[in-house]
Amino acid sequence: MNERIKKLRKVLDLTQQKFADKLGVKRNTVGQWECGINRLTDQVIFSICREFDVNETWLRTGEGDIFVQRSPEEEVGYYVEDLLEYDGNGNAFYDAIIEMMKTYHSLDDKSKTVIREYFKNVADGIKNKEEKA
Repeated sequence: MNERIKKLRKVLDLTQQKFADKLGVKRNTVGQWECGINRLTDQVIFSICREFDVNETWLRTGEGDIFVQRSPEEEVGYYVEDLLEYDGNGNAFYDAIIEMMKTYHSLDDKSKTVIREYFKNVADGIKNKEEKA
């Protein structure tokens, strides 16, 4: 697993210090993992997978993709959760955004174009209003 930790860090283009900072550990701890001096606990593995979107099976065994593969809907949900710091306990704003994105994703291309044009017009209207102020 030590080689996979090092590979992950390199793929993410992070120094040992930056990798450590994201996980809340010391830089030398990362170095010890990479050298195989210290083993990773299940909690650390969970933290790495959560923080960097890593496939736990790959981290533990080397099998599969390095990163979790998500559908477009899951990807949107993931980013909205992060943005709103959603804790899974219900949030009307989160639910509304997810429903809007699901609905948009299910539209045909013509309908998506209409929606994009609508929001472009709204953004242009806001920009024009700001320029006049």
